[in-house]
Amino acid sequence: MVHIGAYRCKIDFMPVAKKPKKTVRRSISLPVETDAQIQKLARRQRQSANRVMENLIEVGLEAKEDEKQRFFELADRLRTASDPAELQHLKEELARMTFGS
Repeated sequence: MVHIGAYRCKIDFMPVAKKPKKTVRRSISLPVETDAQIQKLARRQRQSANRVMENLIEVGLEAKEDEKQRFFELADRLRTASDPAELQHLKEELARMTFGS
C-alpha cells in the first residue's frame, strides 16, 4: 500500500512566537556629526536609525562590561603575581585602564 501526499500528517507542536521585548521611549539630543554618522550607517545597513542606535548602545554596554571584567582579571592577577616585572606591568595596565593613557 502506497500513500501519496501527507494527509495523515500529525503536528506535535506549534511554534510559539517570542514575546516582544518591553521597550522604553527615550528622547536624546545628539551632535549633528553623530546623527549624520548614524544616518549613514542606517542607510548602509538598510535599517532604521533607531535600530542602529539600539545596536550601538548594546555593543557599547557589552564593551563596558568586558572592560570591567578585564579590570577585575588584572586586579586578581596583580594580587597573585610574584614576579616584579609582571607586577610592574600589571600596575601600569591597571593605571592605564583607570586614568587613561
